[in-house]
Amino acid sequence: MNLMQNNKLKISVKNTGAELCGISSVKNGTEFMWHANPDVWGSYAPNLFPIIGALKDDIYSFENIEYKLPKHGFVRHNEEIILEKQSKNSLTFKLVSNNELLKIYPFKFEFYITYTLTENTLEVKHTIKNTDKKTMYFSVGGHPAFKCPVFENEKYEDYALEFEHLENSKTHLINMDNGLISSNTETVFNKSTKLPLTHDLFNKDALIFKDLKSKKVTLKSANHGDILTVNYPDFDYLGIWAKPTGDYVCIEPWLGIADNESTNQNLIEKEAIISLEQDKSFEAVYTIEIHNKHLV
Repeated sequence: MNLMQNNKLKISVKNTGAELCGISSVKNGTEFMWHANPDVWGSYAPNLFPIIGALKDDIYSFENIEYKLPKHGFVRHNEEIILEKQSKNSLTFKLVSNNELLKIYPFKFEFYITYTLTENTLEVKHTIKNTDKKTMYFSVGGHPAFKCPVFENEKYEDYALEFEHLENSKTHLINMDNGLISSNTETVFNKSTKLPLTHDLFNKDALIFKDLKSKKVTLKSANHGDILTVNYPDFDYLGIWAKPTGDYVCIEPWLGIADNESTNQNLIEKEAIISLEQDKSFEAVYTIEIHNKHLV
């Protein structure tokens, strides 16, 4: 376990998967991350690379060769990630391609994730370097799960997500049998900034948005006001998810998406796939701000 703190927040990150697993107030001990109850959902904040969500039959093709990848890729649960650099207010983890990974992902790369703590805000920066002699293709994203409710004597329905702009976006429905994106959508917003949270909201799996105007969303309590804000300017897609029985909500900035049911499974043609040329680097950042009034 890797720890860092300042006078406001204490952060913990697991070695396995470089997974963020704690954000708490230094002064009052309030924890804001989900506790990864394995009977409900045993993760805190998986890092998603080089795919997001499910592939059709867990298979993709590149240059007419088929490869198999698990849902969300191979960074989460990965025990080969190393802590490359640590300072008073930052932790940088690194995963380098190897012979085993090349069997399932035929690109040489370096993957970094850096957690930087400044005052009441945690920055999460993803850096991908293409060290191959060909263009590489990938998706990348976050999956942080926040406690909901955060405080005692509250219930899940006391919470809502508030977006920075009026939204009219629809969610793209997931086929519950195979985890793929169907052609069906459902209305979620009606020119509104608020999404009230209920456990039933996730009966059909995640809410998946492709065209939100907002790049910032705040978890709000009817009793305690703004709790935390996730700011995701570098990310085009957003997932909102929880197990219907879980007292948490995931706010997931994505650059990429699960396969559509109609996919041809060609990696180069995958929706929202990022291409990165030889010797180039790519960065994407999101932040988690804990509102100060909950830290005193």
